[in-house]
Amino acid sequence: MLKLRPNSIFILIAVFALCTCIDPYSPKLAGYDSLLVVDGLITDVNSSYIIKLSRTFQDQNSIPDAVSDATLFISDDTGNRSNLKNKGNGIYKTDSLEFKGTIGRTYILHILTHGGEEFESDPCLMQSVPDIDSVYFEKDQKMINNGTQTQDGLSIYLDSKEGDNNQYYRWAYNETWKFRVPYPKRYDFIPADSSVVLLTSIKDLCWKSRKSDEILIHSVYAGEATRIQKEPVCFIATGLSDRLQQQYSIIVSQYSISKKEYDFWNNLKQVNESGGDIFAKQPFSVISNIHNINNPKEKVLGYFQVSAVKQKIKFIRFSDIAKLNLPYYYSPCTAIEKSPGDFQVPNGPVVTWYDVYSFFCITSTYTFVEPIFYPGTNQLAKMVFTMPECANCELTGTWKKPDFWVDLN
Repeated sequence: MLKLRPNSIFILIAVFALCTCIDPYSPKLAGYDSLLVVDGLITDVNSSYIIKLSRTFQDQNSIPDAVSDATLFISDDTGNRSNLKNKGNGIYKTDSLEFKGTIGRTYILHILTHGGEEFESDPCLMQSVPDIDSVYFEKDQKMINNGTQTQDGLSIYLDSKEGDNNQYYRWAYNETWKFRVPYPKRYDFIPADSSVVLLTSIKDLCWKSRKSDEILIHSVYAGEATRIQKEPVCFIATGLSDRLQQQYSIIVSQYSISKKEYDFWNNLKQVNESGGDIFAKQPFSVISNIHNINNPKEKVLGYFQVSAVKQKIKFIRFSDIAKLNLPYYYSPCTAIEKSPGDFQVPNGPVVTWYDVYSFFCITSTYTFVEPIFYPGTNQLAKMVFTMPECANCELTGTWKKPDFWVDLN
């Protein structure tokens, strides 16, 4: 432990910040109806499935109103019934020991609200789905800014094996990547006695995860090859993301869907891509497969999805892409190195190490990460500060390695 000089009166350093605020415009919608929103997927994987219920909200800044007082069950074409457990906050789950989707079976979702309304989905056949043959990547470019500029990066594709007359597909993916913070916190400062201590646990390496939010669908038309080849999954702008700085993984899920579900996703995709301009194409009705039994004209949003699933994982190392001559990602994090002398003024009170620490870590929102000593001594020369998220990887990720993760050399 290194003892520092006793603290003295701290010099107050004024920082002037100019803030400009713009009041957002939130139009009120006339004739607004709160509609039931259903989001759920069952597959042939042996796991619990989740159905989410909520109500639409009028103000875009409002939080969706979860429907937490309903009763849900799933029935199939053989007369079986499986109840979903209410987990609160609009989430309902199946029991993995009691229910698992089976290829060739037809399923119906039943919803009974606390107010006595009854909703049902259309009968949904669980179709088989072919295996994913391979997931791979290539150097690529993407057009941005209305096609006026290009962005270099990495495109990830998949090839699928031949299916059993499968015509409509949907894909989703989960990304996970290891990352390192640029200025890990290695020391702590003890204000009580103005000392620094070396930490035994350094949170420099963590993992981040992200689920896809793109709508990825494909239809096979008559006369086309039924085997999917070089289907785009995602694009990573290497210069704008830390995904590929250590090691990256993507788990791609492939679903075989019905024509009606394909139309649902296709319509939703067009609505999302229409933009927010008042002169853009007006969004049309996105038809759900869920209906109010006693009031068929009532609109319901969302879709009860039923499909078998095949998955494929792909790991990408930094060394795999280093030779592709792609833009390198540089962290926006910066470090500040300061000593009392940087704040000392002529004829002013003596500024101490505690004063420096207090200004950055108590008055401001920085964190102390490590000391800099004079060469060959244990005498403190500088204190290094940075923003908390640049020093502790757990603030933006998780320190626990995912169960599926394999570190590649």
